[in-house]
Amino acid sequence: MSAIAVVRNARDLLDEAGLHGAFLVRDLDTGAEIGFDADTPYPSASLVKVPLAVAVLERVVRGELDPAMPVDVTPGLITTPGPTGLSRFRHPARIAVDDLLYLSTSVSDGVAADALFDLIPPAAVTAELRRLRIDGIAVRHRVGDLADTPAERLGPDHAHLAHSLAIGATTPGQGHPVAQLDVTRANAGSARAFVDLLHALWRPSTIHRTTAARVRALMADNLHRQRLAPDFISDASRWSSKTGTLLHLRHEVGVVEHTDGQSYAVAALTASRVPAVAQPGSEATMAQVARSLHDHLRTGTLPWWS
Repeated sequence: MSAIAVVRNARDLLDEAGLHGAFLVRDLDTGAEIGFDADTPYPSASLVKVPLAVAVLERVVRGELDPAMPVDVTPGLITTPGPTGLSRFRHPARIAVDDLLYLSTSVSDGVAADALFDLIPPAAVTAELRRLRIDGIAVRHRVGDLADTPAERLGPDHAHLAHSLAIGATTPGQGHPVAQLDVTRANAGSARAFVDLLHALWRPSTIHRTTAARVRALMADNLHRQRLAPDFISDASRWSSKTGTLLHLRHEVGVVEHTDGQSYAVAALTASRVPAVAQPGSEATMAQVARSLHDHLRTGTLPWWS
């Protein structure tokens, strides 16, 4: 099956699931890639925690930040479903920078991420990415801002209304009255930009090798495995990733490393047209589409669902 046909089938499957999105899969050794809408920016949600980790660790490498330095953290006190780690703590805690990195990246703890943003503000994270010659990812606000959306104001009993607003209010230029969903105001990046970042972390680049190794380890320990992981984890492959979720947005970026030595970066950025919080079918579809693109690039095989 040709790459054009694979992409067409992928788009059709997303549409049937009530999704639209941007996907890109790249062979990290040859640079060959397949995808669609890869240069379209999306609000990045928790994907921003990967560039944050890079910025923190680069400062550690330069001796500007001590990974053992204790940080006093105010508890998140969040009781709504979703947030993890310190976000749900009820009492203050003192945690080392290196442990905050684990909580922020592997557990996707927003309070831990904001404790790191207190050390390196969003603008400084973006500046660090530009220093490393990584373009296409904008870091503009703290993770805590993601908790100030219509979903929190309306409460869990009216979550579908918040999702309806998120779905219906997007402009053709990807503007949005909800700032966290407006690509000109939100933390944002394209599938290509995140694949470029993954490429720089998995292969020699401007990122220091110690930084890259630590971020790879943190992503390998990602606790959120419900999205792309089921289609990429096996006894013959290793999946390291970061998810991002905000209202109707569901993302995941990661790298699959096969025991035969081949490695592929994968970015799946999606938005749903279905006003529902729980959408396991959408996440399964994301995985099917990402895997079909990967399989075509790796072996040229036909997707099983075609």
